[in-house]
Amino acid sequence: MSRILLGSPPLGVVLFTLVFLCLLSKPLLAAPGGMTEVFPAQKAAPVAVVIDTTGSEAELRRHMRAKNGVAELSTGTMRFSEAPIGSVGFISPPSLGIALVTQSPDFELEQVASTSNAYEIHKVADGNGLLVGFMNREAASQISPSERPKNLRIALYSNSVDQAPTIVAVPLSKLMVDRMPIRLDPKKPESPVMLNMDLLTTANRKSPGRGQ
Repeated sequence: MSRILLGSPPLGVVLFTLVFLCLLSKPLLAAPGGMTEVFPAQKAAPVAVVIDTTGSEAELRRHMRAKNGVAELSTGTMRFSEAPIGSVGFISPPSLGIALVTQSPDFELEQVASTSNAYEIHKVADGNGLLVGFMNREAASQISPSERPKNLRIALYSNSVDQAPTIVAVPLSKLMVDRMPIRLDPKKPESPVMLNMDLLTTANRKSPGRGQ
């Protein structure tokens, strides 16, 4: 007969203790693969960007691209959702107007502007889109959130003109548009255009799809 040592715990207690210790060694709420499950972070729309300096239109655009950390697309045409993060593309005024009026979540970007009055769009680091244009200095000074307690009606020009020399970039997801862009000179198809819009304090819709 086997002898039972005095003071030894019963076998069932030993097994229960081992199982309990194994469970404690595993991460709680672990997903398959060992990663802890978390809720995805909600990314807020980016704030407006203003470059308060003087220079030619080409110089101002270079300053804005450097500020937003973007470079030109690698291919001719692609949808915003498919464009890589950190890229810049162009969109014609009619196409932009339709996209904003209908609140389309996606649109095509061109690597090279097809017209001289095309608007520039930046896909920044968080995947959101910024619409680049020009405003008068007084209006440009009011578009930062700290100085904008309510929605603001703005006029955004496609090019640098006398009445709008300051380059800005405004979040696409905060724009509400109810009309198409207007050419400053109706007789010239590539005349600079102006687009009236409401810059909202909060996002009015989802930003275009975030492609990588």
